[in-house]
Amino acid sequence: MFSNLREDVSKYYIKALSLRSYFIFKMKKHHEKSTNNKLLMIKTYLSKTYIFKAFAAVCIFGISISGCTSKKKTPMETTDTTENELTMLVGTYTSGTSKGIYSYRFNEENGTATPLSETEIENPSYLVPSADGKFVYAVSEFNSTQAAANAFAFNKEKGTLQLLNSQQTGGEDPCYIIASGNNVITANYSGGSISVFPIAKDGSLLPASDIIQFKGTGVDKERQEKPHLHCVRITPDGKYLFADDLGTDQIHKFIINPAANAENKEAFLKEGSPAASKVKAGSGPRHLTFSPNGHYAYLINELSGTVIAFEYKDGDLKEIQTIAADTVNAQGSADIHISPDGKFLYASNRLKADGIAIFSIHPDNGMLAKAGYQLTGIHPRNFIITPNGKYLLVACRDSNVIQVYERDADTGLLTDVQQDIKVDKPVCIKFVP
Repeated sequence: MFSNLREDVSKYYIKALSLRSYFIFKMKKHHEKSTNNKLLMIKTYLSKTYIFKAFAAVCIFGISISGCTSKKKTPMETTDTTENELTMLVGTYTSGTSKGIYSYRFNEENGTATPLSETEIENPSYLVPSADGKFVYAVSEFNSTQAAANAFAFNKEKGTLQLLNSQQTGGEDPCYIIASGNNVITANYSGGSISVFPIAKDGSLLPASDIIQFKGTGVDKERQEKPHLHCVRITPDGKYLFADDLGTDQIHKFIINPAANAENKEAFLKEGSPAASKVKAGSGPRHLTFSPNGHYAYLINELSGTVIAFEYKDGDLKEIQTIAADTVNAQGSADIHISPDGKFLYASNRLKADGIAIFSIHPDNGMLAKAGYQLTGIHPRNFIITPNGKYLLVACRDSNVIQVYERDADTGLLTDVQQDIKVDKPVCIKFVP
């Protein structure tokens, strides 16, 4: 509105100056006339000049006022837009048409996504941004020496990644990666190990400083023939690392050395006591999450299709409940997350009745109660909840889409908003801090 006003005022100002020139011309033309007429002309000229000068001053004042007014509104509009936008990264399997990692702007108020960039890297099935958002670390999941951890510099404004370097994991099929302080840790599924990589000052990864190999088997001869590490998580107090072992039905515990870095070469992890927490035979621990208050932990078991609730305190897990997430015995339970308000827990199931099991969380004791079930696209391997809790996004690997669901804050139930994000073989979604 104000830009149009400035244009109109400018036009009138130019006209005023043109008329002033016209009166000067008329005075010269009648220079030979009588003195009386000349005086009259001068008087007229002066009065006209005064009027137009005054008008011009008003115009300039109007331009200044409108300019100041519009400047006050611009920052507010920009801030509002920025506050609603999240930078989103998507990891994929690259056996089809996918190139690797995709970045988007996701609006957490209306649930829409805008593509930003794509980065070529093979099988980035899991990734994590650094705490400051300047770097991204991703696995390359291979059952060979190609298995690697990759470091990228990240431009958050443009959504672009630049590969810094890659390091071999020393364990096949790395499927999970986290960054903690000065180190990056991978869980190597087929290798039955976890690998620790010190972070260099430029954000790149140094060769693995430690590869911890596990031993043992489980009761399922096909799926538990050896250790299968599927997830590593730092506890809310920052003191411990838990590693979920699908192959031996254990959660391994390690004490974290926060001082460990590339320069002092101290070990980042030390075996805890007890070294592991056992769960029911044949469960197949996959992913672990913690309540926002840090008092409870919840484990999704891939093989038994159950969620186990634990009380958590200073490195110890005390089992308090086991509840079914998969009721059709598909042996494909996958991911688990809690809403930001701590009221609801969500667990994904694959292979049969693909969908999300929804549970309410008792505020006093952390116990779960079934609240609903949302059918999704095919093979919901991973999902994420927006920081404001409004949307839940599901990576449906075999449907080649990320589905966007609006979340009811009171009931926890989900509604498909029909704003799918098309991407080939999506298996990991992360928001950049």
